Amino acid sequence: MDNQISKTEILIQRIALLALTILLAILLGMIAVRTLRASDPYVSNVLSLKGDPVLGHAIFQINCAGCHGLEADGRVGPSLQALSKHKSRYGIIHQVISGETPPMPKFQPSAQEMADLLSYLETL
Repeated sequence: MDNQISKTEILIQRIALLALTILLAILLGMIAVRTLRASDPYVSNVLSLKGDPVLGHAIFQINCAGCHGLEADGRVGPSLQALSKHKSRYGIIHQVISGETPPMPKFQPSAQEMADLLSYLETL
């Protein structure tokens, strides 16, 4: 019986060690992603600027309203209401410039235009 208990304990220890290893890998991955985000010169530049939500609204109307609606409440594209509660500033910037989620096109505004657009989106 003692032999069975020690095998069970060893199994539990191995599972705990595996879980700890997985958790550590996830945490290191998150740190690496944040470091990469911070090192992107475009993103760093955008985040260092003060955006004007009025100008951002104009940029939105010209470039985004056709799909996201005049009030950003969704049409072809999803509603962007309360977007900043669900997506980080980096996530919003990445979404706008990447074109990774078709049919949304890749859009590369200047850093100031992106700061303005981000400022507007944060008012929704």
